[in-house]
Amino acid sequence: MYKGETVGSIIVAAGESRRMNGVNKMWADLAGKPVLAYSLDIMFQTGIIDRLVLVLSKNDIETGRQLLKQRDTGNIAQVCPGGLRRQDSVAAGLSRLGKCDWVIIHDGARPLITADFILNGLEAARITGAAVTAVPVKDTIKIVEMDGTVEKTLPREQLWSIQTPQVFRYNILAAGHEAVNNEVTDDAVMVEQIGYKVKVFQGSYDNIKITTPGDLVIAEALLGKRVKRDSS
Repeated sequence: MYKGETVGSIIVAAGESRRMNGVNKMWADLAGKPVLAYSLDIMFQTGIIDRLVLVLSKNDIETGRQLLKQRDTGNIAQVCPGGLRRQDSVAAGLSRLGKCDWVIIHDGARPLITADFILNGLEAARITGAAVTAVPVKDTIKIVEMDGTVEKTLPREQLWSIQTPQVFRYNILAAGHEAVNNEVTDDAVMVEQIGYKVKVFQGSYDNIKITTPGDLVIAEALLGKRVKRDSS
């Protein structure tokens, strides 16, 4: 399937954890492992990653190296410092990764990904060169004015909540980072702004992002449910 193609991965984990009450969420304990370890382990378990860059804050570089050292990753993984914005961190990882055919971007704060997300993302990205994990929104979404009144209600049928991993052809992602300097929320926005179509593929409501201490409790419960399901 990937014969003759190289697949690189960038795991972004350089955030400030502002809503974690002083705890760095990447190193927070989640069922006996650091949150960040889950994403790393899944990437390596797929067996298709040729190169991986772990992007961390400067203070976490050595801890990140130790995390990689604990895993038999050969010479495919390295660590680099991130930037001020998320997109700066991705750009730093992209520069360190070097040219390849495909790039998988994933937030280290989403520990509940599966190998299927990665494989399905690569398949979806073949259609347009870019694909993002997403789930349909469950709630009614309204645009609200500054004074707190509703401007309009959006059609829920067309609304999806975007997650990671996100998969891109290297040249498309690199072009997006070169052309777009305004702050964006994810790499897909850059690709959209330079004229490429982005394919959405089905994610999971379990693929939560660790943002607050309460999310750790939810993630541990979801992991427990997964282990119970897999063992039955």
